[in-house]
Amino acid sequence: MTTPILQVQGLKKHFISTRGIVGRDKSIVKAVDGIDFEVNAGETVGLVGESGCGKTTAGRTIVRLYEPTAGKIFFEGQDISNISKNEMKPLRSQIQMIFQDPYASLNPRQTVGSIISASFVIQKVNPPNGIKIAVQDLLARVGLNPEHINRFPHEFSGGQRQRIGIARALALRPKLIIADEPVSALDVSIQAQVVNLLDDLQDDFGLSYLFIAHDLSVVQHISDRVIVMYLGKIMEIAKTQSLFSSPHHPYTKALLSAVPIPDPEIEKKREHIMLTGDLPSPANPPTGCVFNTRCWKAQDKCRIVAPELLQVGASEVACHFPE
Repeated sequence: MTTPILQVQGLKKHFISTRGIVGRDKSIVKAVDGIDFEVNAGETVGLVGESGCGKTTAGRTIVRLYEPTAGKIFFEGQDISNISKNEMKPLRSQIQMIFQDPYASLNPRQTVGSIISASFVIQKVNPPNGIKIAVQDLLARVGLNPEHINRFPHEFSGGQRQRIGIARALALRPKLIIADEPVSALDVSIQAQVVNLLDDLQDDFGLSYLFIAHDLSVVQHISDRVIVMYLGKIMEIAKTQSLFSSPHHPYTKALLSAVPIPDPEIEKKREHIMLTGDLPSPANPPTGCVFNTRCWKAQDKCRIVAPELLQVGASEVACHFPE
């Protein structure tokens, strides 16, 4: 059995929040609170959930932009949870990230050529035909004009800027890319183009993706498996087709019921689940199952005992009373 390219075990990322005039009131924000999953080579795993559920924090912790509070991160079997920045540096060529905002993630004072070539310079990599040719090849591969190498980010549209971000992530031929909502800031017409580009690049370079998103229709299109997060915890893990056809966790069912179906007759007849109450604060999550305050199936056990991820049919579900 092959080793997964990425394994996450009991990963936690907590932040200390200070309040008050002199910052005396402190609380711990449990952004990611003990998650376990894996990504296999050549696989796309979608990570979904409401805003504030911890999915972006999880992605940034995995690439060590944030230091993990607890837990283990294994890349190709190597524990990278607590290695130093110098030890992490050579691995950065193998684990890259595409950020949500294609403008904020690009230096406005640098040309596109400088932005993409920085990967080669930092890692001291000399491409066979030189850095300039390598950058132009990357621009062409992501659908941009290689002659625009000396332009600045503000001279490109949002979709083009995201392609620049993809080219930068692709420069050193990584094995794993963490894509943090890479299409959420783009027009719908451009989203499909970028998603199809990511699909093509995966086929060409054998990439593995952890695709973070809140748009379930995009996740359904691109993902092999889907992980559903809520308030720093994993609620359900399943193959994409299985999750969308027969969700087991009440939260997953509620999420899917909010996705519109482009058929008025079906849309009119199907069940829509409205979750009551507000999303609890990660600084003060509910005891037991974190979803119990909004779940229509919650019982006393749910308020006391936190459920573990267990196999239910073809899914792994953290629920005492799964569908």
